Amino acid sequence: MAQARVRARSPRKESLFGERFAVFAECLLTGVWIAVACLGAVTYPAAFAAGARHLRRRTTHEGGGRREFVADFRTAVRGGWVVGLAGWAVAVAVWVDVLAARAGLPGGPLVGAVGVFALIGAAVALLRAAAVWTPGAAWRVLLADAGRRTVLDPAGTFLVVCGLAVVAVSAWFVPPLAVPVLGAVVAAAVAVEARYRHR
Repeated sequence: MAQARVRARSPRKESLFGERFAVFAECLLTGVWIAVACLGAVTYPAAFAAGARHLRRRTTHEGGGRREFVADFRTAVRGGWVVGLAGWAVAVAVWVDVLAARAGLPGGPLVGAVGVFALIGAAVALLRAAAVWTPGAAWRVLLADAGRRTVLDPAGTFLVVCGLAVVAVSAWFVPPLAVPVLGAVVAAAVAVEARYRHR
């Protein structure tokens, strides 16, 4: 009789605090996975995409773990490495602009400022594209759509920029802390995209 009563009870729900802390811990772990996947230099778009898909699965209680992350990363890296290479080319161009600004060339400060803003915009668009990536999605289409959302949704863009600032500050003060914080930035991008879809 007592056993039947125990079986009849519904499973105990996790507290709201416990559930949110579990999501935060998952973000930090995902940040470590993303950092490891970024070691290939041009693989960072695929790493962010796999991390975002993992966090979307976890927040919708679909499960998933390291194996699914690796499978998503392998799928995303097929076209994502080209995006990663283009991102490095943009970063080098901005670095040249900044050097020109520091050298005192005419118009250098303006060109340097525009370059830095363009780089930040490109980083936000990349994160927003990665946040909605699914297997089979074309990176070119994802980035074009994410670029439009970056401009049309300034509040969401600002939130992602704040996340990037947290990573930069973490890397400046405590470099190892920047690794797990990458997961929190991806989670912010996922949340921003969910907010954009439902507004």
